[in-house]
Amino acid sequence: MTYHVDRFYAAVATLAGDGHIKQRLIRAYQDNLAEIEDDDLPVDLREPFADLKKRMYCVAPLNGEGPVKASVRKMSVTEASDCSKSIVSLYSEVLKRADDIQEPLPLDTEEPRVPPFLVKSVS
Repeated sequence: MTYHVDRFYAAVATLAGDGHIKQRLIRAYQDNLAEIEDDDLPVDLREPFADLKKRMYCVAPLNGEGPVKASVRKMSVTEASDCSKSIVSLYSEVLKRADDIQEPLPLDTEEPRVPPFLVKSVS
């Protein structure tokens, strides 16, 4: 799960960077999220991620451009912004799940025991 948090964080950081929204969306998705498989995500995040992926691969590429670039090129600025918001939302949810998965540290409520060889006998 840490891998996914890192990938989504990098995508969000790219979206927050410089450039036109469409250029940032292409870089964010291609460089960070394209490799993630739907099945690797928690069950309730698979459908929203699959919807995002579907939007990012909905147009056939022309002239050597990739499918993501072609799909984003055909999007309106509003559609590209909606995809960006989806990435931020998915990042938020992945981050929450990662916190839930983290194992709690064991709490030792017993008093520390002194090993017998350290106890000085009084006789």
